[in-house]
Amino acid sequence: MTDSSPILVWFRNDLRLHDHPAFRAAADDGNPVIPVYLHCRDSEGNWPRGAASNWWLHHALNDLSDQLNKKGSRLILRSGKDPEELLNTLMKETGATRIFWNRRFEPAGIQVDTRIKKNLSVTSYRGDMLWEPNQVKTQSGGPYKVFTPFYRALQKLGPPEDPLPEPREWISPSAFPDSENLKDWNLLPDIPWDTAFTDHWDPSCRGAKKQMALFLDEQVEDYKAERDFPEKAGTSRLSPYLHFGQISSRTIWFEAGADSKGTEAYTRQLVWRDFAKQLLFHFPQTSDSPLQEKYTDFPWLQDPEALKKWQQGQTGYPLIDAGMRELWATGWMHNRVRMIVASFLVKDLLISWQQGAQWFWDTLVDADLANNSMGWQWAGGCGADAAPYFRVFNPILQSKKFDKSGQYIRRWVPELRDLSDKDIHEPWNAPHPPQDYPPPIVDHADARDRALDALASIKS
Repeated sequence: MTDSSPILVWFRNDLRLHDHPAFRAAADDGNPVIPVYLHCRDSEGNWPRGAASNWWLHHALNDLSDQLNKKGSRLILRSGKDPEELLNTLMKETGATRIFWNRRFEPAGIQVDTRIKKNLSVTSYRGDMLWEPNQVKTQSGGPYKVFTPFYRALQKLGPPEDPLPEPREWISPSAFPDSENLKDWNLLPDIPWDTAFTDHWDPSCRGAKKQMALFLDEQVEDYKAERDFPEKAGTSRLSPYLHFGQISSRTIWFEAGADSKGTEAYTRQLVWRDFAKQLLFHFPQTSDSPLQEKYTDFPWLQDPEALKKWQQGQTGYPLIDAGMRELWATGWMHNRVRMIVASFLVKDLLISWQQGAQWFWDTLVDADLANNSMGWQWAGGCGADAAPYFRVFNPILQSKKFDKSGQYIRRWVPELRDLSDKDIHEPWNAPHPPQDYPPPIVDHADARDRALDALASIKS
């Protein structure tokens, strides 16, 4: 006898209707579909969503709710400590006997999903990766820890599956269960980010499609040449949409035409995103601990004052400060600048990568556990495919190379706008140094020597 009961579709970081395998399968099943989103901070492990991400989540849920309302459906919001308990309650209220979801790969999510699968009827579908974590392995049968061979191995598999179209229609129940009010979740931060962020982002599926079209139509051909220069519109700015699943990586891959030489440099970055996720899947401890265990005993400094100056963009190094101020004002930072400010924290200031990762986690609208962890371990020289710790970025040379005319610095550090293109990178050497801009908090040459001494202390 065919089960005709409703199906609960649990939305997580996949807040869209297009290319949503679980939602599409539920729609094709022919039974009533009940879309659900659960807010359970206690089940998010050591990394509950940060303030900037909560801002994006609030607007993304509003957008998804609006999309469903236009289709005659409704997004049901429930909050609590235990997602299994919430799902059980919803199943009793609705008569649903099955739950559909897309797989997720963060450690806390896997732990929750594994437990729920033991007790409830769950059907899971491919997660939002181009290829799932176990699709490719090294010759010894283990996971890849270096990107280039990982990339080559995936190329041999052929392209990822095509994205699924949005269901044309689906059956909605005659009556939906009660839903909580999104405003009561208090996701919007107290600080005035809402207005500031809205000037820079449209956190909706419509915004995702618009940004993808802009990038692929006007910018992707120059991506390889311009992606490292923060004053240029050389990057896709699709990372928050990808993190919240308002657009899928498969959709971008398909629209970009990944076989095109003009787009390969960018689609390679989508594979890099997969690389980060499969690393976290196979090495879940790396969200908090270094993959290379010898770095566990690295002699990091506890320097709250220096950390605060780095956070506030008051280090005295213009490119560092520009990046940190862009982050605070927009919830985002150019990728090249992320690398430079991370190197400065862990090597010039000798402050642990975990403290940097925590600040990014709270202030980035695209805060993704896999990418954040891998990026910071790369900077700290202690992860997979990492930059060697002895490679220390010189913040002055990086500034002159990637912001030669100082346009990016002038935008975010207005105290330096009147300096010449030469002096803006080293304002302390200008004929008339600005009085309202701080001197460097460390001497880079001395800081580099200190970092190398710290590295030598842990060498076996």
